[in-house]
Amino acid sequence: MCRSIKTLRPPYTEDVTEEDVRAAALQYVRKISGFRAPAAHNAEAFDRAVEAITRASEELLGALQVRGSR
Repeated sequence: MCRSIKTLRPPYTEDVTEEDVRAAALQYVRKISGFRAPAAHNAEAFDRAVEAITRASEELLGALQVRGSR
């Protein structure tokens, strides 16, 4: 879907920062909205979406259980 969004779970990335998760959320919102930067009248909705996706992504990453290879 969006090639610039990288996988943020181990073993692909060990040290994921809050900035990494927010950057992925921003890329996702940019992709689905079709806006690199929204117009002033859409900025609040755009920013809310980025924050909601950031929170959902952090929750997902925190809940994932990565099993070792066999």
